[in-house]
Amino acid sequence: MTNQHSSAPTFVSLYSGAGGLDIGFAQAGFRPVFGNDIAPDAVRTHNNIQFVQDPQWRTAARMFQGTRAIAGDVREVGSSLAEGMADLVIGGPPCQGFSVAGKMDPEDPRSKHVFDFLGLVARIKPRAFVMENVAALARNTRWKDVIASLKDIASVEYKVQLVVLNAAEWGVPQARERMFLIGIPTDCPDLDFGDAPNRDNPKTVRETLSELPPAGDRGNNSMCTAKITLAKHPVLRRSPFAGMLFNGQGRVINLDAASPTLPASMGGNRTPIIDTDSLQDATSTPWIVKYHKRLFEDHDSPLKAIPKNAHMRRITVEEAAAIQTFPKDLKWEGSQSSQYRQIGNAVPPLLAFHVAEHLKKALGY
Repeated sequence: MTNQHSSAPTFVSLYSGAGGLDIGFAQAGFRPVFGNDIAPDAVRTHNNIQFVQDPQWRTAARMFQGTRAIAGDVREVGSSLAEGMADLVIGGPPCQGFSVAGKMDPEDPRSKHVFDFLGLVARIKPRAFVMENVAALARNTRWKDVIASLKDIASVEYKVQLVVLNAAEWGVPQARERMFLIGIPTDCPDLDFGDAPNRDNPKTVRETLSELPPAGDRGNNSMCTAKITLAKHPVLRRSPFAGMLFNGQGRVINLDAASPTLPASMGGNRTPIIDTDSLQDATSTPWIVKYHKRLFEDHDSPLKAIPKNAHMRRITVEEAAAIQTFPKDLKWEGSQSSQYRQIGNAVPPLLAFHVAEHLKKALGY
């Protein structure tokens, strides 16, 4: 099949996952010519992007028609990549070794992939590249030598910028910080991300979930069945939406704010929780606020079980995807735990779109 956008600037996507970064760049007018991830479920999801009908993302979907991502270790399938095959290389190498949610192990072999990414950039020689990772890689002094090495390698051919962006400032209903290492031609102007449109008015989870069918209905029926139980020894914070009031690390989401970062470990007791009464009636006080007051201010003993009149559930796969700004009708492949993992590992497409728009402007496309 011939891609109808053959004249558009092109990109190679490495460590593509389910395609969050790719969707954003395609929406901005870049055409994919190669995509790859080691996880077969994620690749199957990625290959469903072309069938999306969600009006917000139809431009992106059309860009994927006639192309397919492939599964496999990028260090092996990357041998097919050639100089000049794309204008841009993008990707998010594994972040588990750098993430504060992991062990932050300097010897984690997955951390070496950031250098493999730059090795493939050197092979393809694109005009520019964008490498995404967790904010800790940019900020934590433990990784300063890694960042310095990456900059040194890339700066041989490119002007290099390192930025950390909070997705909530760019229209994503989630306070998710991501690092972007961006390489552009030395004669290009720097990318200026000072124009974040939602810095003072982030989109809320309530607004986002109101755009979906009710939980349990078609289009929002991938229910997480992990039981919600109260912690016998809760860990309190000043906010009722923080701390550890339940077994596991799942917390109730404040519907009237941006969500905390969705973890890749969703699917069990780390899956965020929603107060359904509060979702249906914005004027009602969430049960977790009342329970937190009981513990934090009144110093009462923890309850042994959640009262029957407190109606709470875990977020669905579709709700997690919406909070990440994926197309509403993207078909997720694999087991439910795999679907949650794909979502939690992804770059929010809307954040990726803004990065792509800034890069497109700098490159003069």
